[in-house]
Amino acid sequence: MEKNRHFFYVLECKDGSYYGGYTINPSRRLCEHNSGKASKYTRTRTPVSMIYVEEFEEKGEALKAEYAFKQLTRSKKEKFLCEAGERNAQSEK
Repeated sequence: MEKNRHFFYVLECKDGSYYGGYTINPSRRLCEHNSGKASKYTRTRTPVSMIYVEEFEEKGEALKAEYAFKQLTRSKKEKFLCEAGERNAQSEK
């Protein structure tokens, strides 16, 4: 039996705002957001691009990451994304 995969993701919207969410299929979810079928928030802010994805083994952990991100101020969200990008760049070396 294949294990479920759970993802926390961040979108950057057309207006420069960020949207954090949860999904089990990031590529499908991105298509849903860009077609206006995913969330009321992104419906008027398309196109959106997925700028961050993190996989978790447990759904609850992914939902906790989403909640924590949504509690951050704009500047702290930018810092989180910057640090995540730096960690990703280091792990690719």
